[in-house]
Amino acid sequence: MNDLEILVNLSNKYGADPGFVLAGGGNTSVKTEKELYIKGSGTSLKTIKAEQFVRMDRERLAEIWKKEYPADADEREAAVLRDLMASRRPGEEAKRPSVETLFHDLFSQKFVLHVHPAVVNGVLCSKKGKEIINELFPESIWLDACEPGYVMASAFRRAMQEYESETGRKSDLVFHQNHGVFFAAETAEDLDKLVSSVIGAIDRKITTRPDFSKVGTNDAKAAEIAPVLRMLYDGEGASRVHFSADGTVLGFAASREQFEKVRRPLTPDHIVYCKAEPLYLQETDTESVVSAFNDFKSEHGYSPRIVIVKDLGEFAIGSTLKEARTAAALWRDAMTVVTYSESFGGVQPMSDELRDFIVNWEVEKYRSKVSGGAVNSKDLSQKIAVVTGSAQGFGAGIARYLASRGASVVIADINAEGAKKTAEEIASETGADTLAVTVNIADEDSVANMVRETVLHFGGIDVFVNNAGIVRAGSLEEMTKQNFDLVTSINYTAYFMCAKYASAVMKLQRKAAPGYMADIIEINSKSGLTGSNKNFAYAGSKFGGLGLTQSFALELAPFGIKVNAVCPGNFLDGPLWSDPEKGLFVQYLNAGKVPGAKTVADVKAYYESKVPLGRGCLPEDVNRAVSYIIEQKYETGQAVPVTGGQEMLN
Repeated sequence: MNDLEILVNLSNKYGADPGFVLAGGGNTSVKTEKELYIKGSGTSLKTIKAEQFVRMDRERLAEIWKKEYPADADEREAAVLRDLMASRRPGEEAKRPSVETLFHDLFSQKFVLHVHPAVVNGVLCSKKGKEIINELFPESIWLDACEPGYVMASAFRRAMQEYESETGRKSDLVFHQNHGVFFAAETAEDLDKLVSSVIGAIDRKITTRPDFSKVGTNDAKAAEIAPVLRMLYDGEGASRVHFSADGTVLGFAASREQFEKVRRPLTPDHIVYCKAEPLYLQETDTESVVSAFNDFKSEHGYSPRIVIVKDLGEFAIGSTLKEARTAAALWRDAMTVVTYSESFGGVQPMSDELRDFIVNWEVEKYRSKVSGGAVNSKDLSQKIAVVTGSAQGFGAGIARYLASRGASVVIADINAEGAKKTAEEIASETGADTLAVTVNIADEDSVANMVRETVLHFGGIDVFVNNAGIVRAGSLEEMTKQNFDLVTSINYTAYFMCAKYASAVMKLQRKAAPGYMADIIEINSKSGLTGSNKNFAYAGSKFGGLGLTQSFALELAPFGIKVNAVCPGNFLDGPLWSDPEKGLFVQYLNAGKVPGAKTVADVKAYYESKVPLGRGCLPEDVNRAVSYIIEQKYETGQAVPVTGGQEMLN
């Protein structure tokens, strides 16, 4: 195995360990006499490959130290960046080397690892940090916090030169206040030993540890706040919100005094992913949340990425779900570091001057831009959609279609395994964020839980597709009250409950963003447009569904919520019809609904003959109608037939 392959393995190992690296951070390198291979910006140690390291000319890097750079910080950093880029070997022009390239090149050892373990940062972000490090590692270098980039590299160089002059040795261990630790060694094995010894020595000194055990939380209240924060973040709902709560979160959320311990940033990474300061909320009614959020934004010039709510928990917000979850992970790291720091005299955050420099530094702006994942540019990428009964059939088709256009999609179904499988398949096929939720839409508590799960996972709901339905065919003589009640509870009553809980979330979003519009879409049926012989339970429930659709549309229009229905023709190839045991072909054959029919094939042919366009309805036909309903802004209370001409509106 060559040195670059060893470096890849080393990088992947430490990159996969959240105790060392978060959000793809950290840096590694390997050097020869003339070249340095350094991690490229925007890459992750966990997954980095050999071709993602940037090959640098060490002679040209050394020339940088001989130059005079402007005193102005912006001009200086721009000039250094140009020279750094010019030090790339031919063929490397498409890559951007890590800003820490100069630091890595200063070490004489072959392999260098820079990481930010919470255990180490617990000391480096503490009031007694320097004292503890000098006590534990007297042969290491301590570097006081300073501006990153060329200033930090220069300080790094001076410290290493002084160390070598005083000791006659080359440094292999550098601790940088509020910034992590550098390890250096000639072999990967020696590097591992050095890392293990340092982590172990510090860990044995820690007396206070975070409590990330689960606690009981007011999820209903959290689900009222998340949609408001989502809309406030960018004004349009093009964001996602992640909620969490545990013993440590609630400890820091207990009071402003406790919150103050984690308010100021500890490291550049915390600024990049969590912004320079979080928002603390004591009042949780919508008006108070809106007021506090907007006041924060006016004061700081940015929307908070982290919102801590007294005695409730933590909300992490981002343009994408990945970005929100990354912010949550970095905030968890910050709380861990603060907790560890109590073992070393208490927390010592970054200075205001250093914080402001990081906020405005081009390098960190670039890193922030590439770290959260590309924002989906598809036309429904802002939407969060729930589709009930979507483990299979029309529902799965609708969910897959919405995901293919960029929406985050909840696969909600009573079939838990089926929902999970479909959600995984759709995520794999489309790259969309999906969530499987088990729901019995005939049970009000289950419906309320479905909506809560959705909101706490994604932050809100923009499109609710009420697709789940059931058929029990039979004549007046054959139909039992039990079956009649079952059909009514699923097709009619459940629609009311779903609309009730989904619209409550949409109303909250409208409060925070008055121009916002949302959609409730009932997947009805052609049987909602005309009676159905020996299928009155189903047809009656669907007629009732259109009555609900029109009534909901009138009630919810002032809140910007459009309510419409799609009335598909028969999906003859779907499981509802073609299931060999419970499908409608079998039911209708047994019920004698099709005169003269002797086989299932006879029943199918009969229904195909009734369609002017000569075939059954397909999922893509319904998808086009759903798409139209979402995209248009001036229709509500409508029933859109998708029947191949079998049923026509008067």
